[in-house]
Amino acid sequence: MNIKEILNSTDGSKHFSFEVLPPLKGTGTERLFSTIEKFKEFNPAYINITTHHSEYVYREVEGGQYERLRLRRRPGTVAIAAAIQNKFGIPVIPHVICSGASAFDIEYELIDLQFLGIENLLLLRGDKAKEDSRFVATPGGYSHTTELIGQVNRFNEGFFNDGTPIKNPSGKFGFGVACYPEKHEEAPNIEMDMEYLKQKQDLGADYAVTQLFYDNQKYFDFVERARAMGITMPIIPGLKPFAKLSQLTVVPKTFHCDLPQELAQEVLKCKTDDDARQLGIEWTTEQCRQLYAAGVHNIHFYTVSAVDSVREVAKRLL
Repeated sequence: MNIKEILNSTDGSKHFSFEVLPPLKGTGTERLFSTIEKFKEFNPAYINITTHHSEYVYREVEGGQYERLRLRRRPGTVAIAAAIQNKFGIPVIPHVICSGASAFDIEYELIDLQFLGIENLLLLRGDKAKEDSRFVATPGGYSHTTELIGQVNRFNEGFFNDGTPIKNPSGKFGFGVACYPEKHEEAPNIEMDMEYLKQKQDLGADYAVTQLFYDNQKYFDFVERARAMGITMPIIPGLKPFAKLSQLTVVPKTFHCDLPQELAQEVLKCKTDDDARQLGIEWTTEQCRQLYAAGVHNIHFYTVSAVDSVREVAKRLL
């Protein structure tokens, strides 16, 4: 099913989706499938599957020396997407990213996805490599999501990236993009960041999903500003329950979002990680209730290290 049909539904239904990571290299699918089983009863609209850049790892060799190797610790996004869709019958949206991929790599991904009948994508630039101080495009690849969108559009129009016609073009991909209610960390200001989002819509993006946030007012203000700029596509709020005491400082640093003063003060009262987890469940549940009450029909959950918390939120809401 094309995700655009779900997002543009006018029947008043409340939907939710969630994101998962492919298993680590060398491990099986049992844990991942167990996670999906936990959410299946709530009828998720779709499942996102992340894609990860390769990274340097160090392996000890003889003589106490170390060698540096490039390794993708979580390969298999396309295969996992197909496995989930076939096993559970739930629509999947794999991430396709610029980071660590050439245009040829991306073209092969698109061909594989088309063979597998997967028609929905989330197009992202992706994070910079850990060893780089700034984002560096892979040789033959892209620096910006808009360039990646251009390749997908050409593929949809029936052309490979070198301009060669596709002899037997199949169905077209629909795609979403990311957005940032509190501004992307590299954007000079929120106005320019939103201009980039408008460009992505004009190039064909069906929807945008936000970086996680804990202050609904920032989401509402962002949507209002987006609409004033002519951004009409659905903007899906992305949420992740607060789960550990350490996240009081880790979350703002990692995700470049502020914690509301009320939440921060409540976290300081927590004695244990379990206290923090319960607080996170309560806070996210209330966020969802407010969002649904304001007319939001689709909420996306980031589940990494928060599977049980998200499931508890879903139980309370759905």
